[in-house]
Order: sequence, then structure tokens, then C-alpha cells
Amino acid sequence: MATYTTKQQKAVLDCLSERADSPVSAAAIVDALREQGERIGIATVYRQLEKLERQGSVHKVTTDEGAYYQFCTHGCASDCCLFKCERCGRIVHLDCHQLAPLYEHLEHEHGFSINPRKTMFYGLCRECQEGA
Repeated sequence: MATYTTKQQKAVLDCLSERADSPVSAAAIVDALREQGERIGIATVYRQLEKLERQGSVHKVTTDEGAYYQFCTHGCASDCCLFKCERCGRIVHLDCHQLAPLYEHLEHEHGFSINPRKTMFYGLCRECQEGA
């Protein structure tokens, strides 16, 4: 089924793809688009982000500070997840096939089905480990 991309949806997606290395808030997207001359409101940005998340183009990252969105750079498989560095705050989106057995174990042995797209692991990124 083909999906129709509106000018506003393309603008939101382009804004996120330009900032693919880190999650961005909806308010920051509005500010960036307005600086580029786009007339767009926060409600429209949220609607577009929801659509893009359903399509798998964007990840929603929820933290203690609020919701952030990140462009999906590799087209998500069912076993992607997010990692957040507890030292620098960096969030990395990974597609790791080694997690599939863990998800299967949790479902079969413990009756709990994981939503990998909403799963976040916490630890230290490589740079922070090396700098420790």
C-alpha cells in the first residue's frame, strides 16, 4: 500500500534526517522548520511524527525529560532497540540480531512480549568507557 507524503511530513522527516545523530524534541523541530521559513504548528508536527513512527521512519524516545524523536537510519527490523549512555546521555539506535533470542526467551518462558522499538538499554557508550 502506497503512502502519500505531504509537504509538512517531508519537512519534518528532512529536519530529523539532518539531525539523525541525536533525538530531537517536537518543539525543536518546530523551531528549526520556522527558521527555514516553514509555517507549521506544534500539533501538526506531533501528528506527522506519529505517522512517521507508525511507518518505521522515526523512533520515539521517551526519557525523564520528555519525548524525543530520532530518524531511523537503517529501516527497522523487529529486533532493533535503543541504548542510552548514562554518562554522556547519547542515545544510539541499533539493529542487533543477537537480541532476538532474548526477546523469544522472555515471551516463551515468562509470558512477556517485548516491543523492541520501545526498548531502551542503559549503560556506557564506547567513548565513555574508554575515557573512564
